[in-house]
Amino acid sequence: MSSTTGDDPAPRSGRPLPLLSLDTEFFWTSGADGNLRIQECRACSALIHPPQPICRYCRGRDLSPRIVSGTAILASFTVNHRFGLPGLPPPYVVATVALEDDPRVRLTTNIVDCDPDELTLGMPLEVVFQHDDDVWLPLFRPAAQRSGPAPLPVDEIPADQFAQHVTPRRRGDKFEDSVALTGIGMSQIGRRLMRPPLELTVDACQQAIADAGLGLDDIDGLSSYPGGGNLGGFGEGGVTALESALGIRPTWHNGGIETFGPGGSVIAAMLAVHAGLATHVLCFRTVWEATFNELMKRGTIPASGGGRTASWMHPFGSTSAAHTLAQKAQRHFHDYGTTRETLGWIALNQRANAALDPSAVYRDPMTMDDYLNARPITTPFGLYDCDVPCDGAVAVIVSAREAAADLPVPAVRVEAVGTQIVERIEWDQSTLTHEPQVLGPAAHLWTRTDLRPDDVDVAELYDGFTINCLSWIEALGFCKIGEAKDFLDGGKNIARDGLLPLNTHGGQLSHGRTHGMGLMHEAIVQLRGTAGDRQVAGAEVAVVSSGGLTPGGAVLLRSES
Repeated sequence: MSSTTGDDPAPRSGRPLPLLSLDTEFFWTSGADGNLRIQECRACSALIHPPQPICRYCRGRDLSPRIVSGTAILASFTVNHRFGLPGLPPPYVVATVALEDDPRVRLTTNIVDCDPDELTLGMPLEVVFQHDDDVWLPLFRPAAQRSGPAPLPVDEIPADQFAQHVTPRRRGDKFEDSVALTGIGMSQIGRRLMRPPLELTVDACQQAIADAGLGLDDIDGLSSYPGGGNLGGFGEGGVTALESALGIRPTWHNGGIETFGPGGSVIAAMLAVHAGLATHVLCFRTVWEATFNELMKRGTIPASGGGRTASWMHPFGSTSAAHTLAQKAQRHFHDYGTTRETLGWIALNQRANAALDPSAVYRDPMTMDDYLNARPITTPFGLYDCDVPCDGAVAVIVSAREAAADLPVPAVRVEAVGTQIVERIEWDQSTLTHEPQVLGPAAHLWTRTDLRPDDVDVAELYDGFTINCLSWIEALGFCKIGEAKDFLDGGKNIARDGLLPLNTHGGQLSHGRTHGMGLMHEAIVQLRGTAGDRQVAGAEVAVVSSGGLTPGGAVLLRSES
């Protein structure tokens, strides 16, 4: 650790180091003189982080770096046990700190010079710099002049007030009324299947086309997430790869990550069908994570990462969504009295449901003791708070409603979607107590329908981690903000015969990480009434959410009857 001045590079620690770009170099090198610098708007004196060309508060354009005090408040933290990096062996603390100069500014960092057991939310902190090659990483330690915990930073928009910031519907007619979901398909799901990802994609897509009673020539649209970039190499290559394999000539296509969560490909397809750009759009998502990781371990494919990173979080070992979401859970625990057992009821519910689904990866019974005693990942998460890396593909067909009437399967209607962004997009600048990009889309959903939470018969809610699922339960109004502890206690409310049957195929926690599209598949199965032993009696309305720190989205579905 060093706060010495000088321009000569220091020995490299081996941890990921930030890319020095035109707009960020001042931040990553400001510690050379022992001072922390943050961009300031000269017009309104607001601090802006990450740096921007315009002030988000007053829209001023006169911005420049300012030396700040270097003191902060501990907003949340997690102790990482699972993910190791060169130069940063576990355990280590990943934290979010709020600057005392302007608590709206939060930094992802590491807490040093302190036993993790002594950390408390609200602890006053001071910056100390680690000189690493040509950058000075701002780490934080307990302040030399310690006092009691300070008031915790709060969100600009309280979690229970997002509905006040949602744009009201301006038209009586809805695009949702002109579309239907007509076909579904799912490939083999499993760990390390050692099958090429495009092969899995083709399996799911051919199943969906046959399920809808269509032929390949009927498909005139393709929509995928995250597109050809593959999001770490886990996918099949996007629309380009599938079109090349199947020889489809789509009149409309779409692929990308900046959409309404992994299920955003389906919402985009709805808009295209409503606009008349296509009649039957094939939407698909493939994950190939288990085999990808195995081949990377063998050296068959090169390891991911290396080089410099544009991330504000990776230099501090915050390399997984787990690190961000664990901090949201930690803060939810603090603010609302939630416990690990609260999250445990979600994990146990998903495992019990997976036992009735032959395609699920994990079907063995699990007890609360099993959950609580599982190896730690990053506090407060243990192994069973995390979804199951797997290989698999899921496909859904969005059709024009008038065309769906001629198909042999019962179409599922789309009642409403929720997509609005209300909060900050950046993971560490976003809502402190909930998964980011949940509260806005959830509030938006209910402005596009006369149905209410009490009308929902089954909920398929994104559960990349247990806290994701809890966030959606509260955001969608199945209980009030902060009341999930009571709602989830004992697991009865979320059981298949409870008030809110939840993730009836096992969710991502037990069925497998199909990135939200598996939830859409299961909702359609439930509304068709074909789920067999796990069928929820009389299911006519289902809500599906997707989003694991991407911009999120929610869809409300109903049976045709």
